[in-house]
Amino acid sequence: MHKRETFKIVLITIGVLAVIVINAIIFNEETQDILDVPETIKAKKPVPDFSVYTEVEEKKAAFFNYLRPEVEKQNAYLLTLRHYVQTLYRKALAEEPFSEDDITRLAWLEKEYRVKSSDPLNTKLLNLLQKIDVLPAELVLVQAANESAWGTSRFARDGYNFFGLWCFSKGCGFVPSRRNDDASHEVAKFDNLSRATYTYMRNLNRHDAYKDLREIRSRLRANQIAINGVALAEGLMKYSERGAAYVEELQNMIKYNEEFLGE
Repeated sequence: MHKRETFKIVLITIGVLAVIVINAIIFNEETQDILDVPETIKAKKPVPDFSVYTEVEEKKAAFFNYLRPEVEKQNAYLLTLRHYVQTLYRKALAEEPFSEDDITRLAWLEKEYRVKSSDPLNTKLLNLLQKIDVLPAELVLVQAANESAWGTSRFARDGYNFFGLWCFSKGCGFVPSRRNDDASHEVAKFDNLSRATYTYMRNLNRHDAYKDLREIRSRLRANQIAINGVALAEGLMKYSERGAAYVEELQNMIKYNEEFLGE
């Protein structure tokens, strides 16, 4: 009888602990704000050495398989933000008041995506909807391959910068070996792959140089046509000094690497 009672107490204790753990997990999920950029432990791991591959097919597969999960994760995050802005827009149309959290988040989004806070509310929300949207994985992946020499550049290996992103404060990154004497930019260095990929996507989604890309994407959405990399590449004319030749190269890379990009 004594053993039976002890066993019951143990079971009850285990049950209570399980409830505490589950509630802790749920609580953490609920308290994660929608504006928290997703970062994972995996994204902080060292970049693989892609130079060890002697077979081109193996190298391409390894490179795309490494980056694809991060691209998909950041696109999912962009959709989450987009759906939230759509909710705010519906509230605005219905003249429903925004909560304090809504006001705080909207202010962050305005700053993050460079939307004028002085614009009328509906205009701000429509501008955000044009800027906050997905970027085709195939475009992101081939641009990363192009800018990082398939992950072998020192900027990618040592700073997770697969996209040739610049920064403009001293010590923010790597000093390019071929930088002009009167130039002050550096090649950005990131703490992890998540932050690097998010920054790259935000750059395309908010910088004035890529307004054409966003307009192409908006037209595709309006006409219910799938957002694709070949079409959006046309909006990257200003990403490189090579202009049209750069765009054509990206488009060809998407076509030539179709079997690897779809895995």
